[in-house]
Amino acid sequence: MFCIMPEIEITEFRGVSASELKKIKQKTRILGLLHAYGTISAPELKKLLKISLPTCIGLMNNLISSGFVKNIGIGESSGGRKPVLYGLPENRFYVISCDFGRFSASMAILDCYNRFVTPIIEIDTHIDDPQLVDKLYNTAKKLMADYQVSDDRIYGLGVDMPGLVDSKIGINYTIKDKRRQNIGRDLRQRFNKLVYIDNDARMHAHGEFHFGAAKNYKDAIIIHWSWGIGLGIFINGLLFSGNNGFGGEFSHIPMVENGELCICGKRGCLETIASSNTVMRLVRQGFAHNEISSLINRFSGQPEKVTPEEVINSARQGDEFCISILNEVGKAMGKGLSYIIQLLNPEVIVLSGPLSKAKQYILSPVQQSLNRLCLEKISQNTTIIVSEMGDQSALLGTSEMVFQKVFSGMSFLSKNIAIE
Repeated sequence: MFCIMPEIEITEFRGVSASELKKIKQKTRILGLLHAYGTISAPELKKLLKISLPTCIGLMNNLISSGFVKNIGIGESSGGRKPVLYGLPENRFYVISCDFGRFSASMAILDCYNRFVTPIIEIDTHIDDPQLVDKLYNTAKKLMADYQVSDDRIYGLGVDMPGLVDSKIGINYTIKDKRRQNIGRDLRQRFNKLVYIDNDARMHAHGEFHFGAAKNYKDAIIIHWSWGIGLGIFINGLLFSGNNGFGGEFSHIPMVENGELCICGKRGCLETIASSNTVMRLVRQGFAHNEISSLINRFSGQPEKVTPEEVINSARQGDEFCISILNEVGKAMGKGLSYIIQLLNPEVIVLSGPLSKAKQYILSPVQQSLNRLCLEKISQNTTIIVSEMGDQSALLGTSEMVFQKVFSGMSFLSKNIAIE
């Protein structure tokens, strides 16, 4: 895995000397490295920090006495004495991670090793819900109480959601009520914690890059294929967000002149021909035309009860109508991906999200379009993989991003660690 450590943000520390500030920065850097690498020895740390071994050991002892670091055990020797390994205590640092879909949200608490310490709880809310902040707060408090996670060990809240999200300032411009678009501010005021807001597709991508199918690649494209079509881009190990954080709005690239009306108000976007919305539109057309299908027989006269998952399951059972729907959607997606391959020449494209579960029923038409539309020399070394992470990728990606923010800031250390 490629570990990109964020830079420490230097903020104003009134009354803190330069030498004290330097120690705080070094301790923060140590915590960040321990989070990134899992376990590490003092000799390895001193090389990474470019400090003397006595200084490194002194900092480590201070962190251990404060309960922020623990002795993990003895490592393998490369010659000489076996080194002591250090790591983060799994019960010392937690974050709350929340993933929004179009119609609901899910939440869990994770430790500093990105392990779930609570079940994933579904929340009946959406980005335009006036009670969104209250629902998230109440769910988080219940999780903390039910699973005995104390408030002082929760270091941040991360929320990913659909829409045009500026992660630098925590604003989701897709929320209809402009008074509630600054969701980051509202959550900070309620939780009194570090809050990180980002686009759902980018956090799905972040999860896949660190824990899933893209973790061994530096240049990766991760598609979240659902009601919308989200795109996460990693270039040389770094998540690309664009100038205002809006990079990756793959759903709304124009594909069909004067095509179907999209939810964005434009016509002919990729979302109108290659998403779960497309699947459901084609299902409704099939009902209207009395297509021969086990799916239509099973849901006779009730197309609104059909889900994309039902279409995929029927295709697996040999339903030709459902297979044809997935074939049409897959070819359209392949056309969209051909633009990405021609422009970015990625090592890997990971398909995640509900529609990716169709696997060969989607992959085959995607590949057909790529074979037809891409220059072979450009596309031949791009691997296409279906994610196996399921619905956890965004929660994990958001959790990891929050921990990176926690361990790149210093204010919590200045309050919690004695400066020696």
